[in-house]
Amino acid sequence: MDKQLTAGDICKRKVSVAYKHTSVVAAAQLMREDHVGALVVVDDANGSRQVRGLVTDRDIVMSVVATGLDPEPLCLEDIMSDHLVTARENDSLLDLMHAMREHGVRRVPVVGTQEELMGIVSLDGVLKILAQEMNLLVGSIDTSLRHERARRQSTATPVIAL
Repeated sequence: MDKQLTAGDICKRKVSVAYKHTSVVAAAQLMREDHVGALVVVDDANGSRQVRGLVTDRDIVMSVVATGLDPEPLCLEDIMSDHLVTARENDSLLDLMHAMREHGVRRVPVVGTQEELMGIVSLDGVLKILAQEMNLLVGSIDTSLRHERARRQSTATPVIAL
C-alpha cells in the first residue's frame, strides 16, 4: 500500500512570491505575468523565505478596486490578511482539507519546520488529486468485474448433450 498523501507530496514547489512592501499594482502585474491568482507574501530571513501572508486577486478586487481606493500608494501589507492558514509538509491531505474547509480558504502555503515556504496547495490541486483517486477506485470496480467474469467462465459447468 502507498503511504498517506501529505501536503508536502501534493504542493506546488514553484510559488510566486512578493514582499510586504510590494505595491498592489506590481503584485497584480506579477500575478498576470505568472498566471496565478495568489502571491505568498514572504520576508527573506536567515537565507529562507518566511511566510508572512497571502494576497489573492480577489483581495485586490474587494479591498482596493471595489472600494474605489487608489492602488498606486498601497502595498501588500495594507491589504493582506492578518489571519494566515498554513500547513506543514507532513500534514495529511485529510487534515489539509479540514483546515481549508474550517477557515474557508482555497490556497494554503506549505511551510517547513522553521516556517519557511516550501510550496502551496490550492483547492484546484486538491480536487485534481481526489479525482485521480476516484478514478483509481472506479478502475478497481472494473477490474473486479473482469476477474469475476473470468472466474465464472473457468468454473462453469460444461453442458453435456444427450
